[in-house]
Amino acid sequence: MPASGPIAAAGIQSQRLLIIDFGSQYTQLIARRVREAGVYSEILPSTVDAAALATCGARGLILSGGPESVAAEGGPGLPEGLFDLGVPVLGICYGMQAMAVHFGGGVAGSSKREFGPAEIKVHGPSRLLSELKLSASDGLAVWMSHGDKVVAPPPGFRVTASTGSAPIAAMEHATQPWFGLQFHPEVTHTEQGADIYRRFALDICGCDGDWTADRIAEDAIEQAKQRIGDGRVMLGLSGGVDSSVVAALLSRAVGERLTCVFVDNGLLRKNERQEVESAFAPSNALSLQLVTVDAKDEFYAKLAGVTEPEAKRRVIGNTFIEVFERTAKEIEGAAWLAQGTIYPDVIESAAGAHGKAHVIKSHHNVGGLPERMALKLIEPLRDLFKDEVRQVGLRLGLPEALLNRHPFPGPGLGVRILGEVRPEYADALREADAIFLEELRAADYYDRVAQAFAVYLPVKSVGVVGDARRYEHVIALRAVETVDFMTARCARLPFELIERASSRIVNEIPTVSRVVYDVSSKPPATIEWE
Repeated sequence: MPASGPIAAAGIQSQRLLIIDFGSQYTQLIARRVREAGVYSEILPSTVDAAALATCGARGLILSGGPESVAAEGGPGLPEGLFDLGVPVLGICYGMQAMAVHFGGGVAGSSKREFGPAEIKVHGPSRLLSELKLSASDGLAVWMSHGDKVVAPPPGFRVTASTGSAPIAAMEHATQPWFGLQFHPEVTHTEQGADIYRRFALDICGCDGDWTADRIAEDAIEQAKQRIGDGRVMLGLSGGVDSSVVAALLSRAVGERLTCVFVDNGLLRKNERQEVESAFAPSNALSLQLVTVDAKDEFYAKLAGVTEPEAKRRVIGNTFIEVFERTAKEIEGAAWLAQGTIYPDVIESAAGAHGKAHVIKSHHNVGGLPERMALKLIEPLRDLFKDEVRQVGLRLGLPEALLNRHPFPGPGLGVRILGEVRPEYADALREADAIFLEELRAADYYDRVAQAFAVYLPVKSVGVVGDARRYEHVIALRAVETVDFMTARCARLPFELIERASSRIVNEIPTVSRVVYDVSSKPPATIEWE
């Protein structure tokens, strides 16, 4: 996705809504809600040129929330000419306030920041809200997160909802398709929030809702065919969801001109190499050409003494590239390198179109390839969220057991071993992780959580095993519940389950003396520890 302007409207993306990002923590959720309504969405920075917007064929615009105050000097403003484009506009929180100021309304600071649940009263008629199913008191539970509020609607606008602390909780123009909401319908705490976005995207903006898994898959295959032409493609196949879906897509696009390369870097889950080689053997449905490269010693040697998380990620990413570069020379005619980059990878690496996010953690498969590498890069899933990737995988015939497998980071156990990565640490962590997942499956909890794993902590703790003193390292267990992996909460696992896993880990792994359970949510924590 571009950093400064929208891509040209084409194919399945021709009907689209553009989201103007003012730095809200919820901007990505807006994009997901629009896509759930069956409409492609793209995020652009608030600095986007309105002339560029005019050429992209957007059916509508959504102005996100943001942390700034519209009254503050230097705060982000609306792109010039935004309301001259002739398309519906929906302002959320800051977006509504910016709209109000633009048209001559009043915005003032609240006596205190309103953050959390609230109930709005809808005042009809409203083209956006009147179709909602309201309670007998016409109340609707919503989620608020703002410091400023609109205190006087602009000329031509009418108030369509209010709360006790925000008398103008929603507004819309009497004749133009311009709408403002002080609350956040993209957050799950807002009742019928998805219906609000569906109403805006389909009924008000006139989109057909054809952004579906079937059409996404068809379009991705066709795009890959056009880009690759007669070239050969290498794919780094990890056996995870993303790379497996890329393999299925490209096998349909280029057939035998796809070579999958599986790198055993010593940082894999237990038995992962055997499982990948079995799952993608020629006797199976995909019948892929698979090359396995044993590079364990090379990765461990380069990680020796490296402790800082970002430095480890760079080492692992650069070593992957070096391995692929050598392997590519052995594959005649290899011209492309395919990667399973997905949208959250781009977001967390601050490489998305909005350009406002801080770098939370870099991803080894985001940011292009070294100039010295002759291969061109293709990322068929770069614009998709994880749930969309899984839906596409199902349409391509991949088994649910593979698609519902918990995510595994690109750097593997390298970022689940805190501090220096050593072979003996990886061996212990592999066993602990396998025990934890085995206990989750036995208790029928594996599919109830979105992601679960173990972390190796480089701190020693005294324990007693078999009447003998043990002074060894600590394992942390992590399990989270999430829909989009942008936000998550710790899974409320039964204590008996955690206790069984802990007991087995300490008793079966001699180099572990203690087990702890991580109860942090995202935010403020990330799902992975590094």
